[in-house]
Amino acid sequence: MAGKKLLIKHAAELVTCAGAAPKMGAAMADIGIIPDGALLAENGKVCWVGPTAELPGQSEAEWEVIDAAGQCVMPGFVDSHTHMVFGGYRAEEFFWRLGGTPYLEILERGGGILNTVQATRSASLAELKTMALGRLDNMLAMGVTTVEGKSGYGLDKETELRQLAVMAELNREQPVEIVPTFMGAHAVPPEYKGRTDDYVDYIIKEVLPAVVKQGIAEFCDVFCEQGVFSLAQSRRLLKAAQSMGLKAKLHADEIIALGGAELAAELNACSADHLLQASDAGIAALGKAQTVATVLPMTAFCLRESYARARTMIDSGAAVALATDYNPGSCFSHSIPLVAALAAIQLQLKPAEIVTALTINGAAAVNRADRVGSLEIGKQADIAILGYPSHLFLVYHAGMNIVDKVIKQGQLVWNKTDQK
Repeated sequence: MAGKKLLIKHAAELVTCAGAAPKMGAAMADIGIIPDGALLAENGKVCWVGPTAELPGQSEAEWEVIDAAGQCVMPGFVDSHTHMVFGGYRAEEFFWRLGGTPYLEILERGGGILNTVQATRSASLAELKTMALGRLDNMLAMGVTTVEGKSGYGLDKETELRQLAVMAELNREQPVEIVPTFMGAHAVPPEYKGRTDDYVDYIIKEVLPAVVKQGIAEFCDVFCEQGVFSLAQSRRLLKAAQSMGLKAKLHADEIIALGGAELAAELNACSADHLLQASDAGIAALGKAQTVATVLPMTAFCLRESYARARTMIDSGAAVALATDYNPGSCFSHSIPLVAALAAIQLQLKPAEIVTALTINGAAAVNRADRVGSLEIGKQADIAILGYPSHLFLVYHAGMNIVDKVIKQGQLVWNKTDQK
């Protein structure tokens, strides 16, 4: 969807976040700010970045020109962990949890993930697609230009493939770039209750080959957690997926310190996500690996749980990404502004680290750091323009969407003035 020639000039701040790999540790604070910055993009890619005073000579008549005076220009956000394709909602459960109802009792009431599985299995591809399209439109308005989407609400071959097919169709039909992840190992379905090993066998023998044959997923994820999938089961599944050409991700150490972070580093997974209970050893392992530690503060917020030790992770040399975990159960929100606020207030991240975590490190978590997540020559011109002069306003204007314009591959795809 490459747009025509684009010129952005006089940005109060142009934030580059330059790099083709995750920024680790102290490097996360380096976001490459150019005062009074400018950018040229052609054929959907950045072809020049620098101070406006140094713009190479060109006739502005040939370019679509955006004067960003008084505004911050930065890479489009990468939301690297969502469950955006699902049927049904679970509003009652949110308040049951706040009232202290244990999760097992919620399950007995017909709630929990299996509630969403039932609704998703019952939904047609067209129904799932319509719902997901509305969610993507809302994400785009918050500056998200790339989003990861997981299956995992089918837990059978037919529905898992349908969820991934929805993502494939939407990838062709709207501007937000979707990175598809197969997560058949999100829970054990009722028909396999008490037979988790058999379910892992089913995924490996029946579902993974179909996913790979259709070419509709790039990653395989697993909920590695006590009472769900063990370390051994997770390792077996992810190694099988890697042998078939998929890259690995893990839901790791969310409820107890099981060792998911260590397993992610061992398997050279692209990311280990959640990490609320990651051990010192797990954090140290991530600090030595290229595996991105993806923290999801809105989920902890919604569940009233302790937050992941993101500050410790960065100080230990790890690459940290921030994502929403948008899903119908534990975090029914895709608010980038709330993520940024929680990251500063609860996780003690610096504003520049938050920008890195939402851009280049988010891109690295979905194997896209070579093409998105920064504004530099040769990369996609995926850009968010803020209505304020500094990236500091992402946190300072707490919880508010301050995105003014969104550009995907050099093309203006969302403009706040058009929404009035």
